[in-house]
Amino acid sequence: MPEEMSPQPLPDLPALRIDDAVIVADLHIGMETKLRRKGFHIVSRTDDMVSALMSCPEECNRLVVLGDVKDTVPGRSRQEYREIPVFFEKLRERYDRIDIVKGNHDTDLEEFIPFGIRIHQASGMVMGDTGLVHGHTWPSEEVMRCGTLVMAHEHPAIMFKDGVGRHMTEPCWVRGKILSGGDRYRDHPERFIVVPAFNRLLGGSPVNVIGGKFLSPIVNSGMTDMDSSEIYLLDGIFLGERSDLMVQERDTTRWKK
Repeated sequence: MPEEMSPQPLPDLPALRIDDAVIVADLHIGMETKLRRKGFHIVSRTDDMVSALMSCPEECNRLVVLGDVKDTVPGRSRQEYREIPVFFEKLRERYDRIDIVKGNHDTDLEEFIPFGIRIHQASGMVMGDTGLVHGHTWPSEEVMRCGTLVMAHEHPAIMFKDGVGRHMTEPCWVRGKILSGGDRYRDHPERFIVVPAFNRLLGGSPVNVIGGKFLSPIVNSGMTDMDSSEIYLLDGIFLGERSDLMVQERDTTRWKK
């Protein structure tokens, strides 16, 4: 059998390629409804995500979504009922196989997904020597026996601070080492990759803020070496190790009364 391709980001897309598969995460279809309730009227981005996935390399004929297909939790919205089935029906015309690993927002996801699309539990799935999870809960033993763990959930971004104190963030990839299996696992992957959110409306959560917190139990357990993890922008630019990129969070005290 041919050797499995190591996971590689697709240029300028928050998508990972493994052999003939495209890996994305955090679609949050329906989030415009939540924003509308807060007074922000934004056109749905679902068709834009379909177009981006349609434009992936022609030789990629499998799609894997690492959780948070829907946005509303708990419950569901009319937008989700309307857009999620159409989203996957269109992509079935492009991809021979579609897999979904459930995320923490994917309650009752089966109601929305067309027949023939495979739904995996939150403990993850395996492709060759790569384990795939959303990241909000502990992976299975099978996933943790792989050489690489790919996870989402964090919506990783890098925060930049200029000379006059202004801040901006950009989505990023995080790649690093897994040091141990902690108290839970006998085996563990050698490395991990954190996938940025595919829905650009989500922005991102800075991974380089001093004192910042992470969401994944794998990261919070101390099993990963976050300090020496490598940070990459979506265009492939390597920014350096996280420990060299740390910044102080925005000072919001001047806005308080």
